[in-house]
Amino acid sequence: MSLQQFIEHPWSNWMKGVGPDSDIVISTRLRIARNLQHHPFPLLATDTQAEEVVRKVSEVCRTDAMKKITPLEMIRMDQLNALEKRVLVEKHLISPNLAEESRKGAVLLSSDQSVSIMVNEEDHIRIQVFLPGFQLTEAWEAGSRIDDIFEKYVNYAFDEQRGYLTSCPTNVGTGIRASVMLHLPALVMTQQISRILQAINQVGLVVRGLYGEGSEALGNLFQLSNQVTLGMSENDILSNLYSVAKQIIEQERAARRYLQENSRTALEDRICRSYGILLYARTVESKEAAQRLSDVRLGIDLGIIKNVSAFTLNELLVMTQPGFLQQHAGQKLTPEQRDERRARLIRERLSVDQRS
Repeated sequence: MSLQQFIEHPWSNWMKGVGPDSDIVISTRLRIARNLQHHPFPLLATDTQAEEVVRKVSEVCRTDAMKKITPLEMIRMDQLNALEKRVLVEKHLISPNLAEESRKGAVLLSSDQSVSIMVNEEDHIRIQVFLPGFQLTEAWEAGSRIDDIFEKYVNYAFDEQRGYLTSCPTNVGTGIRASVMLHLPALVMTQQISRILQAINQVGLVVRGLYGEGSEALGNLFQLSNQVTLGMSENDILSNLYSVAKQIIEQERAARRYLQENSRTALEDRICRSYGILLYARTVESKEAAQRLSDVRLGIDLGIIKNVSAFTLNELLVMTQPGFLQQHAGQKLTPEQRDERRARLIRERLSVDQRS
C-alpha cells in the first residue's frame, strides 16, 4: 500500500465492527515497548544514533521471518507534512508524540493497518497490534510473534531484576500496554460512569480518551488500559484487564436494558433525533458529531436503527476528524469550512447505507 493510500483512506482493520463483544468494545490494542542495548533512548540520541536504530529495525522488518507474518511498509516522519501526520494520529497508527516531537522517527505499517511499529518514539521500538472487538489474547499472541522475531536479530535492553528497560519508568518490566476502546453511552446517560472510573483507578488500570493520555472521551468512547508493567507478568496484566473490562461490559449492557425498560420513548427519541440531524444537518462541529454518532451507534446496537452498519460508524470516527477532513479536501480549512464539510461527508456516507 502506498503512502497516499494509508493517508487518504479511512478504513483500518479495527473498524470492521466484527469481533467478540463488538457492540461495546470497538477495538483492542496491544503495545510492546522495547529498546536496543547500548543505544541511547530516543530523547537523548543524536540524529546519527537515531538513524542507526531506524536502519536496524528496517532490516529486521525485511527478513523473510517478518514477511511471513506480515509485510510492512516504512513511512519516515520527515517525509510527511503536519497534516499527513495528523491523519495517521487520527487513525491511531502513530502517537501524537511521534508526530510532534520525534527526530528521525518512522512507522512501519501492515497493509490492513492491524500492525503499526513506531520507531524512535519514546522508545526505540513500539510494536502495536489492533484488532476489532474484544480480543486481548489474540492481540498479545500477534504482538508476541513480532517481538520474538526482533529478539532474534537485535539485543534488547534487559535487566534480570527489572525486566525490559524503557524510557518511561511506568513501562519498565514487561513493557506491554494493553487497552480496549469501550463505547459506554448508557453508563454516561445513567450517570454511573464517574463511580466506575473511580473504582478502576484503584485496581491498577487507567481510563483515557479516544487518543490516549490527555485526550477527551469524545462520543462516550473510553480507552481502558493497564497502568503498571513492573512486577506483573504478561498473563497477570492481561487477566486483570480482561476481568475488569468484562465487568464494565456487563454494567453497560445492564444500563442499556434499564434505559429500554424505563425510558424507552426518551431513548428512542434521542437516538432518532441524532440520526435525523446527521442525515440532514448542513453544518456540525466535531464534538456534536461525536455525540450524535454515539447515539446512532447505540441505536444500531439496540436494533432501533436498522439500515446503518457499525462499520460505517467506526469509519466516520476517522472521517470526521479535522486532519482527515482537510486531507480529503486537499487544502487547509477554517473551522467553519470543516463543520460544513463534516456535515456533508456524514450525510453522504449515511445515504450510501440507506440505499444499500
